[in-house]
Amino acid sequence: MVKFSVSALALVAAAASTANVNVNAFVAPHSQSSVSPAFTATRLADAALAEPPLAPLTQWGDKISDIRQLQAEIRSKPVAEFAPTVSAKELGLATKEEQLQYVKDNAMELKTKMQESSAVIFRDFELMKTQEGFQEFYNALGMKVCLDPLHSVSARPTVDGKKNSPVYEAVNKESRKNFFIGMHNEFVGTRAPRAAAFVCFKAAEEGGEFLIADGRRMFRDLSPELVEKLYNRQIRYSVMELPFFGWVDNLPGMVQEPVMGAVKGLASAAINAKVDFSVDLRWGEGGYDNTKMLQARAPSQPPIVLHPVTGDPTWFCNVHSHSAKLRKDRESKYGAERFEDGASQINKSDMFFGDDGDITDQDLQEMDDVTMKNVQYVKMTEGDVVLLDNYKCMHGRNVFDGTRKHGVAWFEGWDGEEEMKQQMMNGKKEDVKAPFFMSEK
Repeated sequence: MVKFSVSALALVAAAASTANVNVNAFVAPHSQSSVSPAFTATRLADAALAEPPLAPLTQWGDKISDIRQLQAEIRSKPVAEFAPTVSAKELGLATKEEQLQYVKDNAMELKTKMQESSAVIFRDFELMKTQEGFQEFYNALGMKVCLDPLHSVSARPTVDGKKNSPVYEAVNKESRKNFFIGMHNEFVGTRAPRAAAFVCFKAAEEGGEFLIADGRRMFRDLSPELVEKLYNRQIRYSVMELPFFGWVDNLPGMVQEPVMGAVKGLASAAINAKVDFSVDLRWGEGGYDNTKMLQARAPSQPPIVLHPVTGDPTWFCNVHSHSAKLRKDRESKYGAERFEDGASQINKSDMFFGDDGDITDQDLQEMDDVTMKNVQYVKMTEGDVVLLDNYKCMHGRNVFDGTRKHGVAWFEGWDGEEEMKQQMMNGKKEDVKAPFFMSEK
């Protein structure tokens, strides 16, 4: 889900108010007080962390000529394996050194299993109970870190609080504990990580399960009629609402239209300067009092893509997390969202057809039903990791009580990815040693 930072939103609000804005007004001034040597040393150490590369461009793949026929072919085949478990306890790996060596020795097999099964769940590992050990784990696998795809629009906090740290917080805020995070693939505009690793440093006292679902099974289970409709019309997200403009209604009628045009132009320029994808602003009304607002919509896109390595058709659509209706339905079960800051109040999303038509409640209900049918609740404990393919595996988070500390690292790819792709293309999957160490969850 696209989330805009407070600084980005401040620019928009400023643009809406006046064109003569001093942008520096939104930047905190530098302190003139003395800085202790210890603090300086810490800042220098933080600065030594090199910034990871941007998340890679989203790979939408070739257009599918007959989506119904492709779905029929997939339905005629056995259901693919999803998210097998690797247990350090069952493998007899007692020490961190043994666990790290195991990951190094089986790195290619583990990554192949992630590709073929959408995700791999690692349990009972001491190694990943700390951020340092977690980083050793994914480095031993040969995963290549990248920036959070939200980087251009919002700064997601890092686990250790350091700039350029590659391990980000995974929505642990107490203020968001009663917010059920719907199933989604991680992408923002034109960028999507190839893979991700989610780690548990501290489990919530109650709830807080990490949720995963196989996009291939989603494509398989949706009705052919809905699949065809969605694919042919495509889908489009509303990624932001700006509810600042109730004052326009109080203006004389003859000046409202020119003012709205000027405001829309300034706000559009401010937002599009911040993000790396085109945003279309539309006037509308929102909230309980139908306040005049600007809604930002991203470009249309296909809800189903062909996997960039295996070629499997997979559901790549965030309706479950982005639909305003589905979120509203969940509020009746979990309680209303707790909007406690300006950014949270503005980061409201919705979903439409690519031609801007509304999706019916019936179609939304089917997508919700099929999604929840395929959701797997993973109750993680300290040191557990879920390594997932971002194109094949959706993720989310259950509501929770207590204190939760989960992290995530995003990956632009991994060592051996091109060789893996070539083997898939050449039909030589047998050349990759079949993993022998898996236990079914």
